Amino acid sequence: MKYEVVHGRSKGFFDSFNRRPGAIKTNMHYCPGCGHGILHKLIAEAIEDLQIKERTVFISPVGCSVFGYYYFDCFGISVPHGRAPAVGTGLIRSDENNIVISYQGDGDLGAIGLNEFLQTANRGENMAVFFVNNAIYGMTGGQMAPTTLPGQKTITSPLGRSVQSEGYPLKVAEMVAALDAPVYVERVALSSGRNIMKARAALRKALQNTIDKKGFSFVEFLTGCPVNLKKSASEINTFIDEQMSKYFVPGVYKDIAENRDPIRRPQPVFAPETVKQVLYGSYTQSAAVRDFSKLQPFFNKERRIKIAGSGGQGVLSLGYILANMGNLRNFNVSYLPMYGPEMRGGTANCSVVISKQEISSPMVDSNCNLLIVLNQQSFDKFLPELKTNGFVIYDSSNVTPHDLLPTQGAYHVNASELARDLGDLRYANLAILGAVSLLMDDYFLEEPDKSDFEAVVAEAIRSCFSGKEKLITPNINAFYLGKHKAQPN
Repeated sequence: MKYEVVHGRSKGFFDSFNRRPGAIKTNMHYCPGCGHGILHKLIAEAIEDLQIKERTVFISPVGCSVFGYYYFDCFGISVPHGRAPAVGTGLIRSDENNIVISYQGDGDLGAIGLNEFLQTANRGENMAVFFVNNAIYGMTGGQMAPTTLPGQKTITSPLGRSVQSEGYPLKVAEMVAALDAPVYVERVALSSGRNIMKARAALRKALQNTIDKKGFSFVEFLTGCPVNLKKSASEINTFIDEQMSKYFVPGVYKDIAENRDPIRRPQPVFAPETVKQVLYGSYTQSAAVRDFSKLQPFFNKERRIKIAGSGGQGVLSLGYILANMGNLRNFNVSYLPMYGPEMRGGTANCSVVISKQEISSPMVDSNCNLLIVLNQQSFDKFLPELKTNGFVIYDSSNVTPHDLLPTQGAYHVNASELARDLGDLRYANLAILGAVSLLMDDYFLEEPDKSDFEAVVAEAIRSCFSGKEKLITPNINAFYLGKHKAQPN
């Protein structure tokens, strides 16, 4: 028996949907009457007909739309809730030949991602955004959405949406059309066959604008969610045409692509060595070697450092300098700052991990090898995190130590008083670093690495204060003064 396939599956789809769970790998999983299946078909056909499969990037955010990666035979990426436009911006700016489709639902675009969406539209990024508006949160069980109609009942609006209480539904197409940058805005309905054909044409126009690099195109698709709206497939079409379309009126709201020249942005420069130079700077000749010449056994293990004090004491700067010192000697380094909302006077702490191997975690909240504290509150709070054989270095101007185990070592220096004598309290952190150097000399380093530690301190200070040369010498002086004044308990 011979037969001819007149209308088969578009080449924009996979031949078999192997990623989706379940035994049946040939059919979509969307509910009967759901607009996603219809819209997926329109997109797949357009990708094939416009011959853009190898250039297309389909972005699937959170929601029912996330399942796009089951079906489309093109490059796809799944992104956090509401972040599709931001990721799309990166894809476009890194390669202008990408054809980016941002496929978003009403919660993803109209709620958590509204600002990123509007900013992307306002910049006129060269992408096509397909907005699926079904007036309800589908994946999470039928809650009220930004596009839920006035009076419409949902799980979270059982008496119907009140415009006095919840406000009016968002008319996204109208909002986008009011911006200067977008070139094409249309709202269509996925209900009758005639309306679906209009949607097909709108979708293709948006993609053609992207191919022609005309800028931002937006198409809103009115669809149904039969399960959560508790309607049959046929009733859904009536709901779209007689209720949704009265509030969200279909039509072209903006179409100026013909009047726009193709976007021509500066081409990005991919220069790994230049990036490395900008991030890490040049290595000065002040240090004896690029790496420790005789690696001490101390460095065979991961070393975890917690630095804490008040905002304005240079806590974060000290952590950054220590991290730079490790980087300058080819260690793997992580630096994780944490601080309160106050810019000055609030709490601040940071974690620094230095290792020759891969770092297990950047968070130092236990098994701390070295605790550096500049005020009493930090000593009291973080001492329990210090290992039983760890060391604590504290500012004796502000801290009175207590409850140290016999196996725990301690060094102190009156860092704040020394900093006042030097004319600026912000030098206290470098005085503390001097105490760290004394500790390393006393317990862990031999020559030439003792001298190299001092040299890399100076090198890190020059790196961290690049462009502020007048601060380099005072900070180096504070380091040496702190080392001279520091004492073990």
